[in-house]
Amino acid sequence: MKPRSFDYVRARSLAEAIAALSRHGAEARIIAGGQSLVPLLNMRMASPALLVDIGALAELKGIALADGWLTIGALTRQVEAERSPDVAKHAPLLAKALPHIGHVAIRNRGTIGGSIALADPAAELPACLLALGGEVEIAGAKGARRVAADDFFKDLYETALAPGEVLTAIRVPAHSKEMRAGFSELARRHGDFAMAGLAAARRNGTVRLAFFGVGSTPVRAKRAEASLAKGALEEAAAALDSDLDPPDDIHASGKVKRLLAKTLLRRVAKELA
Repeated sequence: MKPRSFDYVRARSLAEAIAALSRHGAEARIIAGGQSLVPLLNMRMASPALLVDIGALAELKGIALADGWLTIGALTRQVEAERSPDVAKHAPLLAKALPHIGHVAIRNRGTIGGSIALADPAAELPACLLALGGEVEIAGAKGARRVAADDFFKDLYETALAPGEVLTAIRVPAHSKEMRAGFSELARRHGDFAMAGLAAARRNGTVRLAFFGVGSTPVRAKRAEASLAKGALEEAAAALDSDLDPPDDIHASGKVKRLLAKTLLRRVAKELA
């Protein structure tokens, strides 16, 4: 299939992109890497009147460490983050997860910000951001703001981004010697969306468990977190029965997904020890 006709603007600055989005409201969509949006356009599951291309905005690219936080620009390609020594050193959870995103051809074009803004509930990066207690940087006509990952993912493909706003970067606390990170997912084939996955981080006595593929957003398993923090692994696994309520889908039933989540927890707990 082919997409419906649309107008196209290639923004030369962030301000120009925000102005175009503000003028057209819900009828406008941002395109960056296009790895999710282009298939949706071709299948006519998305039919915007205007595409605002932000791919040329150098100000939204790059990886930097400052004041104990690692900042990754929204237009940083996934493959760039995957190969970055700074990401490997200061955000090892991201380094573990990035090779699981699609295939190399997809990561060559896909952007960090695009994955977070789309908020696919089976995607790796939103769960990693949530597990790390990260933040999202947003710019709009009313100025810039930061939103904690815990408050960013609202519902299925819904985020805290308001009409006319652009996700400009993500920030995660820099890894330190007292931190541990763990990641695992279960998919039918490498590169497929996960039937269930888990991104986890431990810092001193605090554990954050972010499951993906088991709900309409990445899901914090807070009862399991508390149990795992005190070293009670099987108690944590049992707590997933109340923490998670996965829906049935074409890949597996909710009951199977809950069993997969327990398997993932036992695997990842070894990385956090």
